[in-house]
Amino acid sequence: MQHPKPLRWKIAILLSLAAGLNYMDRNTLAILIGTIEKELHFTDADYANITAAFVFSYTVMYAVSGRIVDRIGTRKGLSIAVGSWSVISILHAAARTVAQFSVVRFLLGVVESANFPAGIKAVTEWFPVKERALAVGIFNAGAAAGAAVAAPVVSFCALYFGWRMAFVVTGVLGVIWVVAWMFFYHLPAVHPGISAEEKALILQDGEQQQAEQSGKVSIRRLLRLKATWGCFSARILIDPVTYFLLFWIPKFLQDKRGFSLQDVGATVWIPYAALGVGTVLGGAIPKWLIERGWSLNRARKSVMLAASIAIPLLCVLLYAGSSMTVAISAIAGIMLSHGLWSNITIPTEIYPRRVQATITGLGGTLGGVTGFISQKLIGATLGTYSYLPIFTYVGLAYIVTFVLVVWLVGRLGVIRTI
Repeated sequence: MQHPKPLRWKIAILLSLAAGLNYMDRNTLAILIGTIEKELHFTDADYANITAAFVFSYTVMYAVSGRIVDRIGTRKGLSIAVGSWSVISILHAAARTVAQFSVVRFLLGVVESANFPAGIKAVTEWFPVKERALAVGIFNAGAAAGAAVAAPVVSFCALYFGWRMAFVVTGVLGVIWVVAWMFFYHLPAVHPGISAEEKALILQDGEQQQAEQSGKVSIRRLLRLKATWGCFSARILIDPVTYFLLFWIPKFLQDKRGFSLQDVGATVWIPYAALGVGTVLGGAIPKWLIERGWSLNRARKSVMLAASIAIPLLCVLLYAGSSMTVAISAIAGIMLSHGLWSNITIPTEIYPRRVQATITGLGGTLGGVTGFISQKLIGATLGTYSYLPIFTYVGLAYIVTFVLVVWLVGRLGVIRTI
């Protein structure tokens, strides 16, 4: 028997590249803020306001973009989003004031909000339920890879060509991706390169037929389901940690551990690489356990619990340690565990394809609200106190979220009928 060509994994890689560009563009400012602050005389409060502008628009548009993607489709929705954020990234090079940076960050948040709703929807379109955690892991690993690559690439551009050129370089890469996406991405049912065997594998759960026959689902109906709020809790409590890890860790290392811009470029890619490894392992380990007889529910929750226990221990190590090696190692461990948790995967394991972008968008909006608030609180906390309350929250967030997911979502791996 001829084995089906793994076209779906090529789709996953293409989605991963989009996520990488998404995080490279948004993380460029985090890498450069130490340099920009000195040249343009910004303060920590200024930076907090700039990042809050991004989180605010990202928050508002996350739910809107998710609904839009469910209506216009993944192919068109993601191409518009990536093309738009690439142009806006380039516009950062022209900014000179806090207000101007706030405007371009606001616009960046508007269009970057479509990345995860569209990517998650594409995963459910191309992967059976048992493979979705790994597929989402590969997709999400691109975000970590983009953040990791941003550190050396952006630092190199800033050191040799000026910090403004770094925004131009990262933006141009997105335009190239859009061309490849429009050429390659189609739904499995109509893709010219898919084999009959792989198409049957993708649709093996019978979910596609159910989705096509059931019609639209109202947001009100989704909000009445307890499992929906289990999915949302994973975004509400953990998304603020995600924003902190992305926007503030490079600054923490420079302010509290004595890292220079060169040190950041040479070492900060390591934690982000660990995050990428964690997102892949967050799907690969459960898949390996499932192949050995574990249920999807037991496999995924075991990995989530292990990560929830590891993170507070690593936070203690990071905050108490003083050397560069300890700091990078602890941050890498936190990010690895963060990736293992894979909070954005949960909706794909309990809900049908037709609501994925909507659920992901609504969850992202709620997580963005807490993320926006957290940016303001971080700025105020650092101005009057220290990083201790922040790392305390990071240490507690995952175990609390795990309890809520177990209680509200229930069994993973069973697609609910809506």
